[in-house]
Amino acid sequence: MSEVKDEIILRGLQENNLKNVDLNIPKGKIIVFTGLSGSGKSSVVFDTLATESRRQMTLNYPHYVRYQMPRYERPHADLMQNLSPVVVVEQRSLRGNSRSTVGTYMDINPLIRLLFSRIGKPSIGSATDFSSQSSFGRCPECGGFGEVIAPDLDKMVDLDKSLREYAVQFKPLSPSGWQGNWMMTCGLFDPDRPIKDYPEEKLQLLLYGPREGEKVNAPFHTKHGPQKHDWDGLLPRFTRLYINRDISKLKGVSQDDVLAVTTQFLCPTCQGSGLNPKVLECRINGLNIAEYDQLELKELLKELANIKDSMGESIALQAIPHIKQLVDMGLGYLSLSRKMGTLSGGEAQRVKIARHLGSSLNNITYIFDEPSAGLHPEEVDMLIQMLKNLKDQHNTVIVIEHDLSVIKAADEIIEMGPGAGINGGEVVYQGKIEELKESPTATLLNHKLKINKNPRDLKGYFTINRASNHNLKSVSLNIPKNVLVSVCGVSGSGKSSLMMEAFLESYPETIMVGQRSIGISNRSTLASYMGIMDDIRSIFAKDTGQPAGLFSFNSLGACPVCKGKGIIKPDVAFADPVTIPCEACGGTRYSDVALSYRYHDKNIVEILDLTIDEAMSYFKLPKIMKRVNTLKDVGLGYLTLGQTTSSLSGGEIQRLKLASQLQKEGQIYLLDEPFLGLHIKDNGKLLEVFQNLVNKGNSVIIIEHNLDFITASDWVIELGPGGGKQGGQIIFEGTPEEMLDAETLTAKWLKKGVRKPTRF
Repeated sequence: MSEVKDEIILRGLQENNLKNVDLNIPKGKIIVFTGLSGSGKSSVVFDTLATESRRQMTLNYPHYVRYQMPRYERPHADLMQNLSPVVVVEQRSLRGNSRSTVGTYMDINPLIRLLFSRIGKPSIGSATDFSSQSSFGRCPECGGFGEVIAPDLDKMVDLDKSLREYAVQFKPLSPSGWQGNWMMTCGLFDPDRPIKDYPEEKLQLLLYGPREGEKVNAPFHTKHGPQKHDWDGLLPRFTRLYINRDISKLKGVSQDDVLAVTTQFLCPTCQGSGLNPKVLECRINGLNIAEYDQLELKELLKELANIKDSMGESIALQAIPHIKQLVDMGLGYLSLSRKMGTLSGGEAQRVKIARHLGSSLNNITYIFDEPSAGLHPEEVDMLIQMLKNLKDQHNTVIVIEHDLSVIKAADEIIEMGPGAGINGGEVVYQGKIEELKESPTATLLNHKLKINKNPRDLKGYFTINRASNHNLKSVSLNIPKNVLVSVCGVSGSGKSSLMMEAFLESYPETIMVGQRSIGISNRSTLASYMGIMDDIRSIFAKDTGQPAGLFSFNSLGACPVCKGKGIIKPDVAFADPVTIPCEACGGTRYSDVALSYRYHDKNIVEILDLTIDEAMSYFKLPKIMKRVNTLKDVGLGYLTLGQTTSSLSGGEIQRLKLASQLQKEGQIYLLDEPFLGLHIKDNGKLLEVFQNLVNKGNSVIIIEHNLDFITASDWVIELGPGGGKQGGQIIFEGTPEEMLDAETLTAKWLKKGVRKPTRF
C-alpha cells in the first residue's frame, strides 16, 4: 500500500489573475514562491491559502463569537484541502501610535513592570503603577509622554500683523473663530494695530494674561448684549484648551494643527521616561525601570540573568526568551524603549518575525512575504537559519521571495508567471532548484554583478555637518550632486538617520519616496492615483457635452444598483460573507447612461480596460501621455488604467509610488529601497529610469542593499560597521570599483558577486 503524501491540495484557483491553477504543496518543507512582480504569487499564498485557512479556523467558534471576528469570504477555488493554521508575517510596514515601542510590541514590558512591582526596592505597588499610562505612574508634568509640548510664540503669532489681519496663526484663535472675534471686540486690544506696536504691558496681557492674583474683565458680546468674561492670555488659553485636553474630541482641530504652532522638548521632570519620579526611585540591582528600558537588549539579558530572588527569577525567565529571540535575529543593539516608528525597514521586518517565533506549537504553516526585504546580504544567512529552525520544529514554511540565497535554501520552488498581470497567473515551474531550466528565474541563476567602471564625474556636493541623529557619531560628509549615489550598510547602521533625517533637514526640497503604504482602496484606480482620471473625464465631457461627473463611478455615472462598487455584498447574517458581481452593470460600476457615450469609438469602461501599453497609442493629450509614459517606464505597462490599487502586489505598489513622484521635475530624489518586492528582470527597468533622471540633470540618492544597484552607481557610501551603538560611522566612500579593495561587509558580498552568481 503506497504512503499517502502529507501535502496541501489546491485545485482550480481563480483569485485575481490566477488561471485555474492546480497545486500540491508538500508540508514540513521550505517552499519558496518566486516570479515577476504581479505574476500571481500573493494571489496563491495570501488571497487563497492564507484566507481559506483563517476562514476555516473561525468556523471552530460559535456563531455569536464568529460574528465579532474578522470575516473571510471563501476564495475562488474548486478545492482546498489539508490546510493547517497559518501565521502570516506580511511586508506591510509596522504601524504603532507614538507610545508604541519594541517593549510594548513584543509584550515584554508587562513582564518588566511585574518584575519591578515584586522585587524592586523601595516597594511601590502593583505592576500597573510602573506604567506611564496609569494615573499613579505617569509623570505629572508631561502626562506620561516623556516630552513637554508648549506653545511656540514665533510659530503662533506674527508680530507684524494686527489681530484683524490674522496675527494669530492658529485658526481656532484667529478672527475666523469666536475666540479670535472676542479678542477683537472685548475692548482690551486694538484689533487694527500691529502686535509689535503694542505697549509692553498690553503685549504681556495679550500673550500671557494678567499678573498672578489679578482678574481682567473682557466682555463677550452676544446678541443679548455683553456677557462678563475674564481674559486669561493667548498662550495660557491655548495650553489649557489644546494641550491639556484630548483634542480628538474637539471639532475642526487636529493634532497636526496643534503641533504646527508648538515646540517639543524632553521633560525635565522624568528625563523622557514619562514616569513619576516616585516610580523611578524603585530599583533592581541599582537600576530603575527607565534605565532597564534604555539598556541594549544584550545588556538587558545580562541584568535579567543576574537576578537571584526566586520570585524575580521566575518572572525574568519568562521575559528572557522574547529578548533572546530579538538578539538572535541580530537586534541586540535595540532597547525596549526604542520607538517602533523609528526602526528601519530591515529592523521592523525582523522584529515582526521575532514576535511570531516564541511559540512551541508545530504543524503550523508560516507564511513570509519577502522576509529578506530591508536586510543586508550579511543578514540574510541569519534569516535562512531561522526559516530552517521553523521547519525543524515540524512546520511548513512558505516564503514569497526574490533573493537568490533564500531561493537556494528552499526544499522546493514554485515559480509563477510567465509574465505579470494578465500575462501571469500560471505555475511555470515546481520542483528543486537544480532542475530549474527555462523561466525568468532560471535565466538568472548564473547572474553575475557588473561593476560600473565609468562613473560620472563629480562636480558638486551636498554637505552634511556633524550629524548626530540617533546613533550617528557626529557624521560629516559630502554627497556628490547630479550622479547616482547608493547608501548602504547593515540594518541599524544609521542609513535612515543620515538620509531621512539629517539630509532632509538640510535639503527639505528633496523629493522623497519612502516605504510607507499609499492608502489603497477598491475605489482608487491606477488612473485616479496618477491624476489622469480628471483629464479623461474632461475629454469625454468636452466631446459629448455631458457633465464630467457622468464619467465617474464615484459620482453621477455610478450604477444605481451597486452605487459604483461593481459588486453587491448581501447581508447573510452570521454566514460567510458573499460578494456577487452586480447584474445591473455587469461589474463595470457605471450606469447605462454613462456607458452610452463614446470617445473615439470607446465608452469609459472600454477606455479604463486599456493597458498602459495600449493607452500609449490611444491618447494624444500631452499631460496624459507624460504620466502614462512614466508608468510604462517603471515596468507597469501590462496593468490597465482602471485596475484598482487594492489589487496590486507589493512590488507594483512600490513602482506606482515611484511613477507618481517621477512626474515632478525635482532636482534631488531620495528613495528608500525602491527595489523592494521586485524580481531582477524588473530591476533593470527601474535602474534605467534612475539613469535617465540623472542624465536630465537630477541627483538620485538611493538607500539600498541590492548589490546590482550598488555596482551600477557612480558613488557608494557605506555606514557601519555594525548596528546601533556599533554603527553610525562612515566606513566607505568611493566608486563601486574602489569598493572591491575595501574590507567592509558590503565589499565582502560585492567580491563574492563579481566572482560567482549573486543574490537578487
